[in-house]
Amino acid sequence: MIALIRKISLQAAIGLISTASLLLMSLQVTAQEPTVPSVVVSTVTLQDITPQFRGIGRVEAIDKVNLLARVSGFLEQRNYKEGGFVKKGDLLFVIEKAVYEIAVAQAKADVVGTQASLKNARADLSRKNELRQKRLISQADMDSAEAQATSAYAKLLQAQASLKRAELDLSYTEIISPIDGQISRSNYSIGNLVGPSSSPLASVSNFDPIYIIIAISEKDMIDARRRGIEHLKNPTVSPSLELSDGSHYEHGGYFDYLDTEVNRSTDSIMVRAVFPNPDKILLPGQFVSVIVKQNKPISAIIVPQISMQQDQAGFFVLVVTKDNKVEVRRVIPSKQVGSDWIISEGLAQGERIIIQGIQKVRPEMLVNPVNEEN
Repeated sequence: MIALIRKISLQAAIGLISTASLLLMSLQVTAQEPTVPSVVVSTVTLQDITPQFRGIGRVEAIDKVNLLARVSGFLEQRNYKEGGFVKKGDLLFVIEKAVYEIAVAQAKADVVGTQASLKNARADLSRKNELRQKRLISQADMDSAEAQATSAYAKLLQAQASLKRAELDLSYTEIISPIDGQISRSNYSIGNLVGPSSSPLASVSNFDPIYIIIAISEKDMIDARRRGIEHLKNPTVSPSLELSDGSHYEHGGYFDYLDTEVNRSTDSIMVRAVFPNPDKILLPGQFVSVIVKQNKPISAIIVPQISMQQDQAGFFVLVVTKDNKVEVRRVIPSKQVGSDWIISEGLAQGERIIIQGIQKVRPEMLVNPVNEEN
């Protein structure tokens, strides 16, 4: 029995020694195999570096008409829905007509009366002319008859003018829309007394297209002139809009007016742009961000600042080749854009540069590249 126990213990000891030996051999092999470091890489791409200007613009309606009462009277009708769209020629308000219809009738009667007086004066002049030729009346009687005929004609002209004035006042009792557009709420209710001294009854605005008014500082205006903002007929720059929610306005615009002088109180100059507004997204009084860019885009290779290295020979970046080896690439930067560099020479589109893990690699080292998106 004791011999059997000794045999089992000896076998167990031999097994433990074998396991330890295998583990030691594995550690030695592992220690001999070099580790491949992981680095974060960025793929070189062409990016838009077109110069641009950003400013704040205010939206204004191209056409806005205040509807005013040109005659006095009580408001009898309002023939539209507040906030709705109206067409040119639509009847919007009616002021009481009775007083003005009476004035027209009176003016017509005056015209008829003066026409009768003129007819009588001309007949009398004709008779006295015949008597004068026969030397039966004096020249003074003849002159008096001519004066009466002339006076009667003048009164007829005055009566006809009064009739036109009365008819014009009567026409003013109907207020029609002079343009197509959206109408505001009414400032007066039916039954209110309105007149020439009253505030506008309502207003009609045309929102499509629409103006964007931009105030550009004198300094920015100098730069904008160099880029061709003032060439309105053949512009080299175009405006676009960014709305308050951060979205890009889908319609492009164009500049149609540049003020002729700088505002002395603000040291800015007013520029006006026109944008389509078919969906009525832009409303008068609204603020928008205006982005002015050159029509001809400019693209270049841009790399992050963290990828740029410098030594006595100049600037360089670390490129990961197709077989995942590190290569030192000499580059020529042109200028800095924010925290990035524009590279004029040394890199091609599609190459991979190391942006993280630079300190743990060396040229010709094999690395495990990880895309920055991941």
